[in-house]
Amino acid sequence: MPNPRTTIAAAMLLLAAPFQLALADTANTGTASPNLLTAAVAWRQTAAEYRALYYQGFNLAKLRLDQALAERKPGARPPAIISDLDDTILSSNSYWGALISQGKDFFDDALWDRWVAANGPTLTPGALDFLDYAKSRGVEIFYVSSRDQGDRTDEYALNNLRNLKVPFADKEHVTILRESSNKEPAQKAIAERYDVLLMLGDNLNDFKRRYYVDDASQRAALLDEDRAQFGDRFILFPNPTDGHWMKAIFGESEPADTPANRAKFRAAAASGAWKGQD
Repeated sequence: MPNPRTTIAAAMLLLAAPFQLALADTANTGTASPNLLTAAVAWRQTAAEYRALYYQGFNLAKLRLDQALAERKPGARPPAIISDLDDTILSSNSYWGALISQGKDFFDDALWDRWVAANGPTLTPGALDFLDYAKSRGVEIFYVSSRDQGDRTDEYALNNLRNLKVPFADKEHVTILRESSNKEPAQKAIAERYDVLLMLGDNLNDFKRRYYVDDASQRAALLDEDRAQFGDRFILFPNPTDGHWMKAIFGESEPADTPANRAKFRAAAASGAWKGQD
């Protein structure tokens, strides 16, 4: 009989992976310059499958949480979950919609900062139900995120969470990294005091820093080495519009909107093209 952990983890990876391809621009190169984000943002905004992947992720997280709690030994450290914020429990769909409506097709920091300050985030599907359930089981939730909106960064993050009635929305449980995207020091500090049962994120860097590399093939190889952890202790959510997978293409996570970067995007999308079309 198949191992249920392996079966569920494999299903998660198979369903989530194709949507990372939504960013690919299907138009031929030429004088026209279509928005490279249109397909990905349209999928985020309208696809029931997008919602299904979040429900699936949080359903799996609940299952794994129950299993981990049942296996705990007497005297263990208090149970905890570490979660990312944006595109894990907080939806940025309205930001991406605004980006498209303004004719932009690369991440825009100024627009993002205004959106964050205005409490633009909403909840991802299933997030609040899961977080409330974890709290009801006596599990503390710690949020670790990379953001920088200046001196009010922490205030804005707490406001975003409190506005949505997210549990543990306090300074003790929310860590915002302004100067670095390296979450490992904060995660390790939590793990010294708590038994971390699950980690939630939309970016491989939310789980381990070693995935923060500039080569897409190397990043994939590192993931393959850790494949048993995804769908088990690591719960990954879909994000076809931004993240450190962009760094593996451009050498930076938030590339500028330039003709050269547009060409890199198309080259990345065509890198696995079928050769039989000629």
